[in-house]
Amino acid sequence: MLIIGGGPTGLFAAFYCGMRGASCKIIDSLPELGGQLSTLYPEKYIFDVAGFPKIQARTLVSQLIEQAMQSKPGIHLDEAVKTLVKREDELFELHTDKSVHLGKAVIICAGIGAFTPRPLPAPTAHEYEGRGLAYYINRVESYRGKRVLVVGGGDSAVDYALMLEEVAASVTLIHRRDQFRAHEESVTKLHESSVHIKTFCELAEVHGDNWIESAVLVNNQTKETEKIELDAIVSGLGFTASLGPIKEWGLEIEKNDIVVNSKMETNIPGVYAAGDVVTYPGKVKLIATGFGEAPTAVNNAKTFIDPKARLFPGHSTSMKH
Repeated sequence: MLIIGGGPTGLFAAFYCGMRGASCKIIDSLPELGGQLSTLYPEKYIFDVAGFPKIQARTLVSQLIEQAMQSKPGIHLDEAVKTLVKREDELFELHTDKSVHLGKAVIICAGIGAFTPRPLPAPTAHEYEGRGLAYYINRVESYRGKRVLVVGGGDSAVDYALMLEEVAASVTLIHRRDQFRAHEESVTKLHESSVHIKTFCELAEVHGDNWIESAVLVNNQTKETEKIELDAIVSGLGFTASLGPIKEWGLEIEKNDIVVNSKMETNIPGVYAAGDVVTYPGKVKLIATGFGEAPTAVNNAKTFIDPKARLFPGHSTSMKH
């Protein structure tokens, strides 16, 4: 099987391929496994994975990799998928920007697809990328003792502010509205923290020579401005995502998601999808959901490859024995 995407869902799918005695390859455009968890949120704590009151993203990825590697899947990183065709011999031929991969079935676990950060509203903000401006936090420790401004009102922004509170000299969070879109518990923790919260507030200007030194904030209700001294800005405005070439494969797409049924089947026989990349009635985009969808996709792909195979092979304890 060919698994497109090496995030949590793709890694668990690879593990489950091993449970079903099916060989697989993981193909990912990123230079390391783990998807967004490795690239954007390695030090963020995750609270909604069953069995873990909380677990750091980096640790979760490490354990998922250890689990997946038991069956020795092929790993092909830093490869962007291009085209997918089904040959006359029934094999799928997946072309990337570096090579060609063959498989009897395909499972797309591409998360949100290729992601790019949403720009900050201040006209000159982009000039400070790498000079105090960041779109995600790779190492919380690098902000120790600094004065940090976080921009945004969703989960990412609130999580960043709470993470930074532990090490930064000060953290200011600005949001253009007075209602946050983050999880209720996170918002409660935010209001109980030492983070300076400024609502109806937007980033108007960024100043500094070789590094960010200050910013001008504007109240979008009163139009009053305020200048604050800074060492760093972290954008929590999120990312725009695109499926890229996958959109040209003839799959049924709804917005930026792949439509699947309860078997995780797409409209193309032999092509399955799981995780944040899929949609169906009642879909909830959580890592935990992807962990459930991955075995469903693998088991149904197994019966597609071998119609004599059982859909449900038994529980893991029985399978291991």
